[in-house]
Amino acid sequence: MKLEPLVKEHTYHIFNRGINGETIFKTDENKQYFLRLADKYLSNKGTLYAYCLMDNHFHFLLIVNSDGDTITQALSNLFNAYAKAFNKAVNRTGSLFEKHFKRIRIDDESYLRRLIVYIHLNPKHHFDLDFTAFKYSSYSAILSDKETKLMRDEVLGFFGDKENYKFVHQQKNDLLEEKFMLE
Repeated sequence: MKLEPLVKEHTYHIFNRGINGETIFKTDENKQYFLRLADKYLSNKGTLYAYCLMDNHFHFLLIVNSDGDTITQALSNLFNAYAKAFNKAVNRTGSLFEKHFKRIRIDDESYLRRLIVYIHLNPKHHFDLDFTAFKYSSYSAILSDKETKLMRDEVLGFFGDKENYKFVHQQKNDLLEEKFMLE
């Protein structure tokens, strides 16, 4: 399978999961370490719009700031560094992630908005958790006034303002809950 190359100044949904659906984050410390590695390896090569780390998978929505080979190598280094540390910590060997990280190029702003909401609602989708309080998602960081490397202003600009950002997320959440009540 030929993977689509990453292209500078384009936006991508990057995601992967544990091999065979296995857990890749057993603790909060694992998730914190993964985010620190992401900051280290992606610095100046890619900038995040949104992210979410679940126990057995993750989502990044990022814009590529460097040439495709550079960002691809940075992502590979991130995943390899994390896998080595995780394997050592839990006394396991072998691949942690599925073979290649998935990537979908995003060229449509409407789809980008829906994808941001989808990424942030992952805790609700998978574990019926309150997505607004989930610590390993960019939802709250976008609303915060604390310093962040996320593209906060751009994300809020896609929704108009903070109030509409929250409103759209809640609307999608309400639709999700209605879907589950019907099943």
